Amino acid sequence: MTLASPRVSNSKTVLLFPRKVSSIAFAIGGLTSFVIFASLLLFTYPIGSSVTDYFYRTETTQNVQFHHSIDPHSSSDSPPLLTQDSDDKVLPKDSSDSNDVRLGEETKSSNVSMDEEATQDHVETECDLYHGNWFYDPMGPVYTNNSCPLLTQMQNCQGNGRPDKGYENWRWKPSQCDLPRFDAKKFLELMRGKTLAFIGDSVARNQMESMMCLLWQASVETPVNRGNRKMQRWYFRSSSVMIARMWSSWLVHQFNEPFGFATDGVTKLKLDQPDERIMEALPKFDVVVLSSGHWFAKQSVYILNDEIVGGQLWWPDKSKPAKINNVEAFGISVETILKAMAKHPNYTGLTILRTWSPDHYEGGAWNTGGSCTGKVEPLPPGKLVTNEFTEIMHAKQATGFHRAVADNKLGNRSKKLKLMDITEAFGYRHDGHPGPYRSPDPKKITKRGPDGQPPPQDCLHWCMPGPVDTWNEMVLEIIRRDLEGRQSTPSS
Repeated sequence: MTLASPRVSNSKTVLLFPRKVSSIAFAIGGLTSFVIFASLLLFTYPIGSSVTDYFYRTETTQNVQFHHSIDPHSSSDSPPLLTQDSDDKVLPKDSSDSNDVRLGEETKSSNVSMDEEATQDHVETECDLYHGNWFYDPMGPVYTNNSCPLLTQMQNCQGNGRPDKGYENWRWKPSQCDLPRFDAKKFLELMRGKTLAFIGDSVARNQMESMMCLLWQASVETPVNRGNRKMQRWYFRSSSVMIARMWSSWLVHQFNEPFGFATDGVTKLKLDQPDERIMEALPKFDVVVLSSGHWFAKQSVYILNDEIVGGQLWWPDKSKPAKINNVEAFGISVETILKAMAKHPNYTGLTILRTWSPDHYEGGAWNTGGSCTGKVEPLPPGKLVTNEFTEIMHAKQATGFHRAVADNKLGNRSKKLKLMDITEAFGYRHDGHPGPYRSPDPKKITKRGPDGQPPPQDCLHWCMPGPVDTWNEMVLEIIRRDLEGRQSTPSS
């Protein structure tokens, strides 16, 4: 926009060139006053801050649907999960429509002032880490399968003979900002004197081992193994940082003793009681990364308010239908553990809930011929096929999270609950699993047989190095935001 030349007018004529000196002086003085006034105005209300406020303090998260090209299935050592039956009855506690959930946002009260709202949701609204694209990075990973002594053999895809290596080079780029490479020295500096714990199932173990491989590269020391049967623990002396891992298949209380008409031997889950081992260890932790879900494929009995309300692969009472299936039970368990952690009197740390990790068994489940053989790069944007089961498990998990955050009894503690929503982004990474390269056996079968059947597969866990390392880049960014109160660098 250009400024128009000043003009002086009377009722009849427009004078473009004043003839008197006094008129010229008057025009110059008026123009000078205008410039000074405009400069003061811009200094008081800079255009840059208005642009920044528009782009980074407004909600820009898009509701993108998932498109997975797989059938309902479970972890590599579990039977397939059951989808929700249309005739199943659901308790009122969990009867909301999961499609109404805005994933990746924290629930906000409508009567909160604009300044308070900006403070509460500063992280979530200014830069969404979970919507973006994968891009090829020729620099490759920060460690190799040979440089990390803690790498589990099942995730050592290169060591197990996988011929391609490009899957190691793809990095995640959020739409609104840059996600930095994992900086081990920065992590140890931020976490000085603190403990980070990964709690969950074997996929949580996969992420913990990725974290250790990333940290091993920057440390001038060998971390000390202080673990035992109950908990793995690795200690970095120079920074007094502890990395821990606790196994908790369901995150809620489990037992095997008889209960009601549930006989001995089958696992019983009290969905409204957290895993007591987690509650006992919680005061030792400063940051916790929670993840679970795939064990809800296992045979189990669901108990709520001291009543048997459902089961997975178990329901002998033919006289009445179950009230809760494994999908509903999963959502309730997430809400239970998050509320319990937030209310713990001796834990004020940061809790990060990592969302459902998608598997990629195509053409069947893990035990019915499902395969990810031959996948060597991410699926291109828009080329994913909807996987309804992944969607509903993700939605139930997010529903449990948002219900916990919305609990008025938590007060400000709800701000220490964060949703690390990786499900959509990792739906594209069907290339990142071990597939048939899950063992070093030189005689293992890696190609389809003459009948077209694939070899045994692991399309749930992740190769290392590989996509799973991105989870820990996100964890570092969430911790940095929490401790430093600053945001990611906006994209240029």
